[in-house]
Amino acid sequence: MDSKLLRRALLLVTLFVAFIFILILWLNGIFTPKQDSSSGKNASTDTVADESGMIIGSDLDAWKSDETFFDANKIGDGKYENEAGIGVVLTASSVEKDLRIRILDDKGKLISGKKFTVTIGNTMDVTDEDMDGVIHVTDLTPGDYTISMAMEPGYVVPTTPLICNVKAKIDYRVIDDISYLIKTEAEIDPEVDDTAVNDAATETMGVSSVKTVDGAVFGIDVSKYNGYIDWDKVKASGVDFCIIRCGYRGSSTGAIVEDPYFRTNIAGATAAGIKVGVYFFTQATNSVEAIEEASAAVNLVEGYKLSYPIFIDSEGAGGRGRADNLDVNTRSDILQTFCETVRNGGYTAGVYASKNWFMNRLDITRLSADNVIWLAEYNDAVSYGGTYQMWQYSSNGSVDGIEGRVDMNLSYLDMAEN
Repeated sequence: MDSKLLRRALLLVTLFVAFIFILILWLNGIFTPKQDSSSGKNASTDTVADESGMIIGSDLDAWKSDETFFDANKIGDGKYENEAGIGVVLTASSVEKDLRIRILDDKGKLISGKKFTVTIGNTMDVTDEDMDGVIHVTDLTPGDYTISMAMEPGYVVPTTPLICNVKAKIDYRVIDDISYLIKTEAEIDPEVDDTAVNDAATETMGVSSVKTVDGAVFGIDVSKYNGYIDWDKVKASGVDFCIIRCGYRGSSTGAIVEDPYFRTNIAGATAAGIKVGVYFFTQATNSVEAIEEASAAVNLVEGYKLSYPIFIDSEGAGGRGRADNLDVNTRSDILQTFCETVRNGGYTAGVYASKNWFMNRLDITRLSADNVIWLAEYNDAVSYGGTYQMWQYSSNGSVDGIEGRVDMNLSYLDMAEN
C-alpha cells in the first residue's frame, strides 16, 4: 500500500473512533441540558436561592451546622433524643442494724437534687428527702434485705433488686466506700461546725519552750489554724514528729470534713523528714458514727507513710457540740470503737484528751491497753496519775517556720512504721 492510501485509511479510522466516542457521550446525556424536576426549567441556566439570597448548594461549609449530618439519632429540630436516660446504680452498706443506701449515676457520682424513693424488703418505702443521694435507715432487724427502685422519668433504674445484709452487731471494720461521706469545708459552714475547745488550757499554764527529756522526742501537732508552714525550718528547729489533723466531724451538722490543710501538711512534713501521725476530732454520738470517723481517717491517710498513730481527739465544742453532753460510758465506748476500727484497718490507734477528760469524762477501764494515750496537761510536770505515752505540755509554743502559737509535745514511744 502506497503512502497516500495509508494516510487516507488512518484518517478514516480516526474519524470513526471519534464518531463512536461522541455518540457514547450523547447517549449518556452529556450534551443534554438537565431539567429541574419541579419547574421544568434548565438547571444550567436557572438557580434557587434561600431566604438570605444565597444560592442553595454554594455554601461548602453548610454541613458543619447540620446536627443530623453524623448522627442518625438527632432529628430535624436539632434536639438529641436520649431514650435511655441517666443510668442509676444502687449500693448499700450496714454497720449495725442499719442500711446506708447510695444512689449513684453510671459514673459513680451521687445523684443529688432528686427525691428518689427506694423500697426496702418489698414493704418499706423510703424517700431521699434532703435529695443528697444518700438514704440512711436505722433500727432495722438484722438479716438480708432487698432494695429496689420504682421507674423514674429520665432515669434507667436497676431491674434486679440489690440485696444487702443488715448486721446484728458492730464488727469494727473500715467502711470501704466511706469517701462519699467526706466533705470539704466549701460544702459546710466551718464557723458552726469546726468549734473544738481544749479545756486543758484552762486547767494549767503551759510553757512555751522546747523541752528536752531523756527518753523522749520533741514534736508538735498542727491543723488548718496554723496556716502555711515552712517544714524545712520546722525540721531545722528540732521537731522530730508531728501529729496532723486529717479531719473532723461537724459539731453542729455532724458532717465529716477533711481539714483543708491536711494534704499540704502531711506532704510537707514528710518531705522534710519529719515523722507523722494524724488525729481526727470526734463529734460522734454513737458507735456507728465512730466507725464512720475511723473509716474516714483511714481513707484520708491512704498513700501516706505514718510513723505515729491515728488518734481520736476527744474534747468539747464549747457547749454547742452534738456530742458535748454524752455520758461517760457512751463517750468511752465511742473512743474504743474508733480505735478498734483503726487497728482493723492496719494502723496503730490512740486517744487524745485532757487530764480533766481522762479523769472525769472518760472511763479509762473501757479503753483497751493497746490504745496509745496522748495526754494534754499544760504544766511543767505531769500530775495525771494514769498511763500515757505522749504528753502535750503546751499550746503556747513557738517554732521557727510556723507563725503564731503551736502545740508542744513529748513522745515516749519508740514507734515502728505502720
